[in-house]
Amino acid sequence: MTAHPTKTDTGALQREAAMMKLEALIAHQELVEPVELTIPHKELLARYERLYTGAISDVLREHCLTEQTLPNALVPLRSEKTVAGFAFTVKSAPNTKVSGELTFRTQMLDAMHADSFVVWDTSGDQEATAWGGVMTATAIGKGIRAAVIDGGIRDTHQILEKDFPVYYRYRSPNGSLGRCLISHYQTPVKIGSCWVRPGDIVVGDIDGVIVVPRKLAIAVLERAEEILRNEKTIFGWVADGDSVQAIAEKGGYF
Repeated sequence: MTAHPTKTDTGALQREAAMMKLEALIAHQELVEPVELTIPHKELLARYERLYTGAISDVLREHCLTEQTLPNALVPLRSEKTVAGFAFTVKSAPNTKVSGELTFRTQMLDAMHADSFVVWDTSGDQEATAWGGVMTATAIGKGIRAAVIDGGIRDTHQILEKDFPVYYRYRSPNGSLGRCLISHYQTPVKIGSCWVRPGDIVVGDIDGVIVVPRKLAIAVLERAEEILRNEKTIFGWVADGDSVQAIAEKGGYF
């Protein structure tokens, strides 16, 4: 005779199944894997800064990663620089609460480290600014390389004077206090269709901002450098007057 599960057994199984699914979701959306890099950090970033985001995007496509670019509404305050850094993520959202905000912001700033590229998810904020002159001066003092704010900046003249690379969505005189609240930092965030995890490689240039998963940092770097070498050869063929057909037959592309 087959025993039927009791209500208690069924409830326990359902809770266990739900927990298993939740654990998988937590692992997918919150896990930050520690990945050691075999190239010294500053050398790695310097080599990324000799690339351009288009070449990096093409390499990521070879890895079937087609959603690694931050929204194209994010524009550089200055367009002449290419900058790379390790993602330091921040999450905030519109909120009128004031108490406790400065304390948490101070903790976040203390946690920021040299060679970071700050990636700030504002939860679609359209009113406040998350970055300004004081934040820029603080970032420079800590050796932070750049910031991308999916929201607003202010004190633009002060940022320009410091020559600090910033990508942003809009400008406004509105400060953040009483308008938005930082809730998390150094946790995975999703901006547009792109996941960004602490420690990922973030590269920005005139075309936008792209994110390289840390576990692929070296493979993507070396392949993108190969593409640049190939492009120099192709540009040479073009300069020599080779026909499109001849270039294609030699392995060139357009």
